[in-house]
Amino acid sequence: MISRFRDDSALLLVDVQVGVDVLEYWGGRTGRRNNPDAEDNLAALVAHWRAAALPIAWTLHDSRESGSPLKLSLPTGALKPGFTTMAHDIVVTKDVNSAFIGTDLEVRLRRVGVRRLVVAGFFTNMCVETSVRMAGNLGYDTYLAPQACATTNRVSVDGTDRDPSEIHAASVANLDGEFCTALSMTDISGLLASDAPGLHRRQGNE
Repeated sequence: MISRFRDDSALLLVDVQVGVDVLEYWGGRTGRRNNPDAEDNLAALVAHWRAAALPIAWTLHDSRESGSPLKLSLPTGALKPGFTTMAHDIVVTKDVNSAFIGTDLEVRLRRVGVRRLVVAGFFTNMCVETSVRMAGNLGYDTYLAPQACATTNRVSVDGTDRDPSEIHAASVANLDGEFCTALSMTDISGLLASDAPGLHRRQGNE
């Protein structure tokens, strides 16, 4: 049973930055993304967490690549419109695809007693997936909010243009039950409000 999200439950928002929507950079000339509702769902999660006075952590990606839209020195490195950090939030800057590598995120989470993470953001199969895998391996009770994530198409080695919905679904399927538990927005809202005895998952199948 998954018990109610309490003071030890942080929301981790990954790379909610303007640059993720430079789709030609991420998906090539046919660049496109899935889940147009991701931003609305992310905003809802932030609002729920703030109302519950629970900790929120953010990653900001500052790419090592000169041509990347995710550089903090560029306008596209900024948070998406409608998203703002607050003084008591945990904010880390990263330059790789994990929230935990080269940052003090783990130390700062441990200091405030966080044992559970609910992860959302961009891109599902890149920085979100890597961060979720590491969170699970670091021992956090880890949850994924797929409806508050999105990604772009990817072109395979053989030239096949993989639809973003396919990439997103495969990434969530790889993570759920092994590195995390994937929850719907409804389930997350319920766990913020009260215990949800109907939710059973297993992690660490191997």
